[in-house]
Amino acid sequence: MKYVGAHVSSSGGVENAPLNASAIGAKAFALFTKNQRQWFSAPLSELSIERFKQNCAELGYTSDQILPHDSYLINLGHPKEEGLEKSRESFLEEMRRCEQLGLTKLNFHPGSTLKEISTEECLVRIAESINIALDKTHGVCAVIENTAGQGSNVGNKFEEIAFIISHVEDKSRVGVCIDTCHAIAAGYDLRGEAGVSTMLSQFDDVVGLQYLKGMHLNDSKKGVDSHVDRHESIGLGEIGLPAFKALMQDKRVDNIPMILETPDESKWAEEINVLYSFCN
Repeated sequence: MKYVGAHVSSSGGVENAPLNASAIGAKAFALFTKNQRQWFSAPLSELSIERFKQNCAELGYTSDQILPHDSYLINLGHPKEEGLEKSRESFLEEMRRCEQLGLTKLNFHPGSTLKEISTEECLVRIAESINIALDKTHGVCAVIENTAGQGSNVGNKFEEIAFIISHVEDKSRVGVCIDTCHAIAAGYDLRGEAGVSTMLSQFDDVVGLQYLKGMHLNDSKKGVDSHVDRHESIGLGEIGLPAFKALMQDKRVDNIPMILETPDESKWAEEINVLYSFCN
């Protein structure tokens, strides 16, 4: 089973996210559980929590189909203690919000050296940050998103993600989300059926497909190894439709949320229909 959807708005309350997902024919969705450009937010109200759970149940969404995303401000590998502690506190708050909503995954960008520490030191700090959050929460999996390798961001190579996972104590609660735009920008040529198969095999060899908990389905404005994170609508970028067709037909990515973050929201319903047509 393929669960395809989009990162929908939760404006007006998290309870609106499942409604917005259903309106575009999504079988999965992503959301921010708070303002993604703020460190901390007011606690979720009991009413919002109850309505979110009720709307999900009525519309047929389980936690397996939902991939919340954390704040863009968080850097779990921050080189400075003040920035690191603030990031860890904010990440823990996000994990606890997922707990409250009955969600079992939290997707996050791993972090950045800010050109002040080595890549390895940054990766170790990220793993330590994950361990702290897992120790203080229950039932939520920390899902590392691969990056485009833009600037001083780490996690663009599967080997770096594998390194983080190797330092996480509870491996049952850590996973990975592969962003297709980030993957091609990082040098993984997933164009065409062969490209997709090769990329997934590389991921399996280096990280392990058992850790794949979700995907972001984005075409890319830039080409292979560009290290530039610029999303494009499905089929209009450098990756192309054949790769997305191959993904939709590959059973290795069954039963995980596959989330559109493409730039034109008005096309999401159409893009979802096109992707599902490839399953036939």
